[in-house]
Amino acid sequence: MNKYVLAAASLLFLTHLQGQEKWLLGFKKPKQNPIMMADSSYTFMDPIKNESVQWQKADVFNPGAIVRNDTVFMLFRAEDNPAAILGGRTSRIGLAYSLDGINFTKYPAPVLFPTNDEFQKWDYPGGIEDPRVVETPNGEYIMLYTSWNKDVARLSSAVSKDLKTWKKNGPVFQKAKNGEFLNIWSKSGSIVTELVDGRLIAKKVNGEYLMYWGELFVNLAQSNDGLDWEPILDKKGKLLHVFTPTLGEFDSHLTEPGPPALYTKEGILLLYNGKNLSGEGSTDKVAEGTYCGGQVLFDKNDPTKLIDRLQTPFICPSLPHETSGQYKAGTTFIEGLVFFKDKWFLYYGTADSMVGLAIKEN
Repeated sequence: MNKYVLAAASLLFLTHLQGQEKWLLGFKKPKQNPIMMADSSYTFMDPIKNESVQWQKADVFNPGAIVRNDTVFMLFRAEDNPAAILGGRTSRIGLAYSLDGINFTKYPAPVLFPTNDEFQKWDYPGGIEDPRVVETPNGEYIMLYTSWNKDVARLSSAVSKDLKTWKKNGPVFQKAKNGEFLNIWSKSGSIVTELVDGRLIAKKVNGEYLMYWGELFVNLAQSNDGLDWEPILDKKGKLLHVFTPTLGEFDSHLTEPGPPALYTKEGILLLYNGKNLSGEGSTDKVAEGTYCGGQVLFDKNDPTKLIDRLQTPFICPSLPHETSGQYKAGTTFIEGLVFFKDKWFLYYGTADSMVGLAIKEN
């Protein structure tokens, strides 16, 4: 175990800080990790190629999650071709379920994927990536994901009533400002939710749904329906960056939203993915290029206003499979968060290859 892994493992002691900073969520990784891996036995008739593909042969990672009835459902990203280099595969979204939040059973075919439709120009050939899912107050489900045509990454949305059948809505900024933001690079949408009767429900703030989004900087957008979004701009008409990287820290390269944000008494808590730079401006506390998880708190009355930032990451790559997959610098790329059986379950991608889990006791 090298010094970076040892340092990352020690960060898990942040669990004990809960009493000092009430807004923090602290997690531990259970021994069952990883909880999901690729499986070449699953096949699917690809509607574009018109041939059978092993849709999760290469990797499964970066999952979203939701509780429906007494079951945790996971929507995970699966890649098909292990021979292709990083970023050269086609991604599809699979569905799995669990009665304990740890052991999952996969459905045989993907539930969202590139096909011969009006969205193919955005979804193919790179595919559909990195799902994040929320429940709306009327009981529907909204998924935000990245459409990747190997030219521009576009944050897109889809809606479902049962998590199995999804209706695509296309890029979330397609209608905003007469299409001004349609062709910008956009990823990672974290809709603000609130814990209601044990479930995370999308919450309107000042009459609108809110979404923290972006890959390099954290931006903010608002929506009436959760499908089509309007970016919030600064006085110059540019995207308003509400949270930016910190040089010399674990998030020196980028700050990217993680799972759906939480509306709490203390403020809006955003769990995010921070990437360390390589070279100048990086920190030596974690390996260069490593993704760790951080936490920031925004003012619930002014969601653009940053109140506080956890200076140390609360989760980092510390297990062998978290630094030995596609992305060898290591990731604990957090995307799925549920409250289940009086515990918080945090699901993440490990090195762009497997699915990991961390749990916080209530």
